[in-house]
Amino acid sequence: MSFTVLIPARLASTRLPNKPLADIGGLPMVVRVAQRVLLGQPHDDQPRVVVATDSAVIMEACAAHGVEAVLTRHDHPSGSDRLAEASSLLGLPDEHIVVNVQGDEPLIDPALVGAVAMLLTQQPQASMSTAAHAIDNEADFHNTSVVKVVLDAQGLALYFSRAPIPYWRDQPQNAGGTGTMGLPTQPQPLRHIGIYAYRAGFLRQFPKLAQAPIEITEALEQLRAMWHGYRIAVHLTLQPPGLGVDTPQDLDRVRRLITR
Repeated sequence: MSFTVLIPARLASTRLPNKPLADIGGLPMVVRVAQRVLLGQPHDDQPRVVVATDSAVIMEACAAHGVEAVLTRHDHPSGSDRLAEASSLLGLPDEHIVVNVQGDEPLIDPALVGAVAMLLTQQPQASMSTAAHAIDNEADFHNTSVVKVVLDAQGLALYFSRAPIPYWRDQPQNAGGTGTMGLPTQPQPLRHIGIYAYRAGFLRQFPKLAQAPIEITEALEQLRAMWHGYRIAVHLTLQPPGLGVDTPQDLDRVRRLITR
């Protein structure tokens, strides 16, 4: 299966300046991400991996380590806009599958990348695909930083929310005590994992769609697609998401793990 992985990377970061270039075991983080993506792919059919950046410095760092990169405009409001431009610069056909892997996830599960791409080929009614895994503790279920998703019978997303969904109306009175964590069991709640695959034609169209009220309220960009009637297929994985790097503390933890 042929697909392209695009990794958005920009220097501006309020919590961790120059994050894509942060050193992890002797390599810039964005290079680590690009190399890790390829670990889980068949050697005879590896995807094309391209960093999409607004920085000549990141371009040079990628070139120094043999990672393909493309220079995009610096004024994009979101990563999706940057990837849309990158897909055009690369001349990707409308039906070509593009996987968006964030440039701050050097520990991403490589197999997840291929699984999300494959799912989109198997779900022709979907314009996007993403991933989720089961939530097994009540703290995550009620944490607004943990995005939840509810699926239909075909594995397509019905809704994404920061709220605890599905809401357990008839929750037992002793929920939260011994033997139960106050979590719904049918269906088990799912945590959304922020990896996406698109058909290149839809990726180029997506930034042109008007923002949706639910997108603004929840601060979840994927709700824009659903608001406009596009479907999102969801791959269920047993693996929790890899540790992303948002803060200096996250970077220290990743460095220790890589060193081990």
